[in-house]
Amino acid sequence: MDFAFDRARHDRTGNLRRDPDSWNTPDLRVLVLGGEHVATVDGPRLRWLDRDEAPEGEWILLGRQHGRLHAAVMVDRVPAELNPVSVRVLAPLLDPDELSLAIHAVGLARWLASHRFCPRCGGALVSDESGHLRRCGGCRAEHYPRTDPAVIMLVTDPDDRALLARNPQWPQGRFSTLAGFVEPGETLEDAVRREVAEEVGVTIDRVAYLSSQPWPFPQSLMLGFRAEATGSELTPDPAEIAEARWFTREELRAASEDGSVVLPPPKVSISRWLVEQWYGRELPGSWG
Repeated sequence: MDFAFDRARHDRTGNLRRDPDSWNTPDLRVLVLGGEHVATVDGPRLRWLDRDEAPEGEWILLGRQHGRLHAAVMVDRVPAELNPVSVRVLAPLLDPDELSLAIHAVGLARWLASHRFCPRCGGALVSDESGHLRRCGGCRAEHYPRTDPAVIMLVTDPDDRALLARNPQWPQGRFSTLAGFVEPGETLEDAVRREVAEEVGVTIDRVAYLSSQPWPFPQSLMLGFRAEATGSELTPDPAEIAEARWFTREELRAASEDGSVVLPPPKVSISRWLVEQWYGRELPGSWG
């Protein structure tokens, strides 16, 4: 694969989470983060602190990489002197080993920040299992990190043209693949068919899974598919789609080169990877 977060590159050491003393080691490397922003140094690289240098905050055990344990401490805002940068910006620039740790940290931190109170009784939640569990101090209910499955699909028509669309909130010329969240009681394949039908009015026949990408902005797992349409007539839903078009490979190449179509950035989004899997090689241009 050739996109960000394509696979884990560290051991999450789940067996250590119930015993904080087991990772209370002097050589622990600590990442400071707030929201999706992480501490960095020039390079770009993540800034790792020693345990005694870390600020006060909520601790998360990330796991072991290259023989050393890594953790993160969640604060409201990363201090300016630690050069905070969004992981979205860093994704195409970071070393894959560091990106694996960063995406684990950001995904958990965003969940922890949004889950402060128990949905059962309203009681305050406290962290357990090194940041991988919230426990209610009132009813003792346990709450684990939530990940919302979302399907993202490269749709082709009977002439093998690719379908790309533009969200109403995007600027003119910015296109991507269709995507949407899986609903309760729905298979992934049915979610692909429903989303395509709802957004552009196209009926889907065959659906094939290709790959996945965690996307912690805020807490999604993108499940990538190829989908074959039975026809080519498009009826976009104006609330969801400002513009939808079929492209041959030659048309997409030309539009990418002259800038009339701008695709998601390479090596970051699974959307771009899906397009280039269909196209057969890399395409020029990306969102600025």
